[in-house]
Amino acid sequence: METERGRAWVPWLVTALVAVLAGLVLYLAHRNTTAADAAAVAAATRASEAEAAKLLLETKLASLEAERAKLSTEKDQLNTEKEQLSQTVQEQEAELSRLKATYEDLQDKMKKEIAEGAIRLTQNGGRIQVDLVDKVLFDSGDASISARGQEVLTRLGGVLSKVDDKLIQVSGHTDDSPPTQKLQATFPTNWELSVARAVNVVRFLQDKGGVPAKRMLAAGYGDTRPLAANASPQGRARNRRIELLLIPELAARRTTVLAKSTAAKPTAAKPAVLKKTKGGK
Repeated sequence: METERGRAWVPWLVTALVAVLAGLVLYLAHRNTTAADAAAVAAATRASEAEAAKLLLETKLASLEAERAKLSTEKDQLNTEKEQLSQTVQEQEAELSRLKATYEDLQDKMKKEIAEGAIRLTQNGGRIQVDLVDKVLFDSGDASISARGQEVLTRLGGVLSKVDDKLIQVSGHTDDSPPTQKLQATFPTNWELSVARAVNVVRFLQDKGGVPAKRMLAAGYGDTRPLAANASPQGRARNRRIELLLIPELAARRTTVLAKSTAAKPTAAKPAVLKKTKGGK
């Protein structure tokens, strides 16, 4: 009887053992699953970090490549600018050499008039300016070129005809005294007189001096650009002049536009039908 009672708890023990074993199995299975999940999460995190690092490196590489391309372009531009600058320097040196040769040739050909003060020769900023007082070229009050003026312009044309890289602007200037009543029928104002004289000089340099017409222009400024005060005979004499300005081709376009906008039209004068008269300008 006692034996049967002793055996009665065995099923309970077995059941308890089975329950414990089942719980242990479930616990171990859960622990293994959690560890595997953690490992998977860690692996995914490492993969994500590696991908981010890869993207960062690719971004930096692309930035460096863009910078390299930019520097390469800038290098090419600098090389191009260097070549252009070198070419510009060579052209300027050649221009200065031609300018010097022209200036010295003018000094030699016109040395008599320069010594007399009848011609002023100046050089500034790549330009050569030849100022001829009116009495060298014209009789008083006349726009026709005198015999002496023709001789002077012939020598001057011999130099200018060899200048093929400059525009030659010929401008007439007067003092502030109006033309005499006798002259007003032909030259109502100093505008007409200054233009007529400039036109006649251009025509002579073309016809007798061999200077190409396409390299010259004529302008008249009347009494608007004096060199000296008109209060004295000496000052008025300085203001009555013909200016020849030799302008490099690049600057010539601007000067041409300026001259056309400020000078009187040559057709306003009648220089070809004049007779030499005494008195007046």
